[in-house]
Amino acid sequence: MSRIRAVFLGTPDIARHCLAALIKDEHFEIVGVVSQPDRPAGRKLQLQPSPVKELVLPLGIPVLTPENVNDPAVLAQIAAWKAEVAIVVAFGQILKNAFSNMSPQKVVTVPASLLPRWRGAGPIQRALMNGDPESGVSLQVVVRKMDAGPVLGTRKFKQPPEMNAFQAYERCQELATELLEVDLMDYLRGNLTPVPQDESQVTYAAKIDKAESEFDWSRSAMELQNLVRGLAMGPVAQTRRDGKILKIRRTVVVPGKSATARPGQVLEATDKSLIVQCGQDSLQLLEVQPESRSKMPITEYLRGYPVKPGDQFGVPT
Repeated sequence: MSRIRAVFLGTPDIARHCLAALIKDEHFEIVGVVSQPDRPAGRKLQLQPSPVKELVLPLGIPVLTPENVNDPAVLAQIAAWKAEVAIVVAFGQILKNAFSNMSPQKVVTVPASLLPRWRGAGPIQRALMNGDPESGVSLQVVVRKMDAGPVLGTRKFKQPPEMNAFQAYERCQELATELLEVDLMDYLRGNLTPVPQDESQVTYAAKIDKAESEFDWSRSAMELQNLVRGLAMGPVAQTRRDGKILKIRRTVVVPGKSATARPGQVLEATDKSLIVQCGQDSLQLLEVQPESRSKMPITEYLRGYPVKPGDQFGVPT
């Protein structure tokens, strides 16, 4: 059985997960890998390879880490690998026409969204922040416009209220691998026809701005919980208490609203529970992270940072 020669472009953990599966898949031969350049990391800011580069280095697979993948010299090196398909997973650079023209209709990617919903930089976060009951991944043919190519297949999963971005990311990893192992093979064998996206259903997942992490207690408890869920991987939702930042890691909505309490005002504070008024309903804080401290359960926080009913979080409205 002949194996399909594939070049892989990717950088973070989700890309590493997909590449690891493709390397083990007997249907593919990974003839080369392209990833982002080594970047400073850690307290000492030492250069660290991307998760994808780290995976392939011991395997002897050729790997390029260009600052610009569209540089003619880089494209010539990729062309020399003679790949039949290019697989792109969270690579981090825009591919121009010169790259796509090397393998027309054979450059595919796996966005972590149910296209045409949430095209763009932060689909996992935006789906959670919006309270979407389900999310997923799509396999699509790459075109010049971001995430606008025809779709080859999708995989969906439910997003219950307790699911956060870490958990959604893990599900996306699993399902992206399945799309590449099953649907991509069907496409390359001629058994799948790309389906154009419905442009009237497009929504955009803008890059997360750190300013979005600040709690506005006048919003509903459900909106704030969705913010906590969506920003769990960073920059992490936060409020302020006595002028200091308090990151909010995990919460649960408590139905009902005090007739007299202001948004951000503490309704209940015991040694085990902290409930704060929102614009609609209330929010019970389950896990937090004080400024310059590690994250902790609310019971530990209440021991070290006493709170009483009537105390104010954020800015009074």
